[in-house]
Amino acid sequence: MAASRSDDDVVIIKKYANRRLYDTESSAYITLERLAQMVRQKRDFKVVDAKSGDDITRSVLAQIIMEEEARGATMLPVNFLRQLISLYGDSMQSVVPDYLEASLEALQRNQNQFREAMAGAFATNPFAEMARRNMEMFTAAAATGRGSPAGEPPVTGEPAADTKSELAALKSQLQELQKKLDKLG
Repeated sequence: MAASRSDDDVVIIKKYANRRLYDTESSAYITLERLAQMVRQKRDFKVVDAKSGDDITRSVLAQIIMEEEARGATMLPVNFLRQLISLYGDSMQSVVPDYLEASLEALQRNQNQFREAMAGAFATNPFAEMARRNMEMFTAAAATGRGSPAGEPPVTGEPAADTKSELAALKSQLQELQKKLDKLG
């Protein structure tokens, strides 16, 4: 969780022997799903065993991940899990948490940059610009192959029907990618 927050910002969740979770901030019992929502909302919390007072946040977060995986929202490949398990007791075990945390932070930064790039209109989208340039190069190469003098730029103006359909297909693919990214977020 965020280390920069004060203890006042941390919601204390008590876990009782009957497996029920009690949110001390809202004075209500909550579910693991609600804890997962709190994580997604970047709400900091600490889960403590109601009887012993021990911090059990790590095991509850792992339980949330296992429930998400069991529901079919698989994100952890079997090989990754095996590799992770094999690192327990290894001399590298102490390095793994920092490495995984840094890797996930980099992934989130990249994901945010990709979302920002996809958020613009299609005409201002950098991927659309790349597709347009690729299409120009393809058109130039095709024109050269059909007997146009080498080195001459392709005839510009209204794109051919094939080009229009290819652009429409690319636009459709980009929109599908955006939908998939929105689902991830």
